[in-house]
Amino acid sequence: MSLVLGIDTGGTYTDGVLVDREKHKIISKAKSLTTRENLAIGITDVIKKMALAEGADIQIVALSTTLATNAIVEGRGCEVGLVMIGFSEDQDVPAREIRYLRGGHDIRGNEKEPFDETAAREALESLRGKVDALAVSSYLSVRNPDHELKMQRLAREVLNVPVVCGHHLTRSLGMKERSVTALLNACLIPIIEELLLSVKKVMKEKKISAPIMIVKGDGSLMGEKQAMERPIETILSGPAASIIGANFLAREREGMVLDMGGTTSDVAVLKNGVPKLNKEGARVGGWRTCVEAAEINTYGLGGDSYIQKDCHGDFRLGPRRVWPICVMAAKYPNLEEELSHIYLPRMNPLVIAQITDCYVLLGEHHTVTLSDRERQIVEIVRDKPHSIFYIANVLALDVNLLDFERLVATGVLGQISVTPTDILHARGVYTQWSTSAAKLAVSLLAGRFDMELEAFCCFVTDKVTERLAYTCWQSLLNHEGCSFDLDNEPLFEYLSRKQLAPAGDSLLSCQISPTMPVIGIGAPVRVWLPLMADKLGARLVIPEHTEVANAVGAAVGRIMEVVRILITPGNKGLGYVIYSTWERKAFEHFEDAVAYARSFAEAKAQELASANAKEGGGTEIEVSLEQKDIYADSNGLSNDIYIETRIEAVATEKSDWI
Repeated sequence: MSLVLGIDTGGTYTDGVLVDREKHKIISKAKSLTTRENLAIGITDVIKKMALAEGADIQIVALSTTLATNAIVEGRGCEVGLVMIGFSEDQDVPAREIRYLRGGHDIRGNEKEPFDETAAREALESLRGKVDALAVSSYLSVRNPDHELKMQRLAREVLNVPVVCGHHLTRSLGMKERSVTALLNACLIPIIEELLLSVKKVMKEKKISAPIMIVKGDGSLMGEKQAMERPIETILSGPAASIIGANFLAREREGMVLDMGGTTSDVAVLKNGVPKLNKEGARVGGWRTCVEAAEINTYGLGGDSYIQKDCHGDFRLGPRRVWPICVMAAKYPNLEEELSHIYLPRMNPLVIAQITDCYVLLGEHHTVTLSDRERQIVEIVRDKPHSIFYIANVLALDVNLLDFERLVATGVLGQISVTPTDILHARGVYTQWSTSAAKLAVSLLAGRFDMELEAFCCFVTDKVTERLAYTCWQSLLNHEGCSFDLDNEPLFEYLSRKQLAPAGDSLLSCQISPTMPVIGIGAPVRVWLPLMADKLGARLVIPEHTEVANAVGAAVGRIMEVVRILITPGNKGLGYVIYSTWERKAFEHFEDAVAYARSFAEAKAQELASANAKEGGGTEIEVSLEQKDIYADSNGLSNDIYIETRIEAVATEKSDWI
């Protein structure tokens, strides 16, 4: 047998499957709660439930994860500094510690301004002790990375922290996107490192000696060394694995794959058995990156989305993920007891909290400097989680004077509150965890909306179903190239109401339905998607093993590496220059430049894929090569004007079991 252990570590659940690749058969499967305070606990529990024999003959351990995606969506990760070289000082990027330096290059790779080493050292010294990693982005570094490389060498010397260069991650000219990609890559290093260490710890205990592979955002696999260097490529890893898993399980060549997890709902269109790739770069958490991934639309809506009454008194669902009350109260019964003593009249305001908010200690990070008040809060929840009212009472403060935002953002505390999962428990539709705690918490929150428990449950159920319908409509419109946002289209809102909540006396009806089936993936879909599909008028496919589809997708993925090289005319039209991640090289003749570039691209793609294959236990790699010469219209002159040549080499692991 050729056994692959697939593990998916999501924001809420960790899933495991054992797949026999030769027979295309799922041998066993299991689910466990993701233990974010110690990932190894959840992974160990999954493997224990699967009853794997100690030292089982497993060929590969393949991972998919939503940890990177969720970290970006939720604004978590280590503290990263960003050095921007040759940029104006008004860049909109997700960093607090930004330093601007003179330098950078032009489109031909010529230096705009010289690199100032003295200013660079001063900038680095100003970051000492403030950051856990550093990202470096130099203007047009894809045409000449010299200034990024100089800054990287200095940063390693001065700060001794991981340093990420933008040109190592992408060949895209998008300068802001490249900066964001480098920044987020640095931010994600400790998150992926923790995942790999946790998996290795469990493998050692179970005497599993197989290599580890991780699913990238395009659905292919990479080795752990590459994952540590380029964790940004694991964004949308979970959704990409779900598409591969959906295809494997549902046997549908076309469909709209909707993967509903704890934190997000991810939608992708499957055509001819494969997802479309987003050449422009994946957008996650509102930021456009340069990561080429499956074209997946990610929405902050999941089984564990935070249900709130906002500061304007309106209902709000997500995008933040919190621990459901029902789950944590099952583990910590004191939470239900504390919630039962809460009494707060509806007219009494809560400025930044919800009546059901509770907090649990996840871990204390040495890089996070706590205030005196924050240290007091950590001590209160050290042994077990508590409600905000319990914490406020211990501190003799009004709850409105407590701010947990930074403690949650840095991963010191985890937030617990009412979620759609609690609504299902309160309705009695899903009863895996504490139903009594869910009813109590939902009743408290319903009171803030001046509603009874049953009416509030129906209200939230309708809201979740409607948001799922909108995700499908928006995703299909995006796939067809439409750029408008349905949430900002009053006419569509009016028409959609006619379909989602038709009034008996309405003079107008509306039906907007997808022409392809909806393939439901993820643990909550059996409850939520039938309601949505009924409103959409869509054919719904929920395959067997859907609750572990991401882990299946990880297990049946394969290695793929892409190398891109650009050839352009040299300065003043003399000769030709090739640009790649590894070098910038000039040639006198076009034929020589092309021959070198083709040979280099093919060899480098083979080398990278073979390294991953060796790391992952595979051996056979095949390489395809594509060349595209770009010309501009000469407006009727005898010859078109040569612009550039793009060469792409794709190295893929051979496989007869996908």
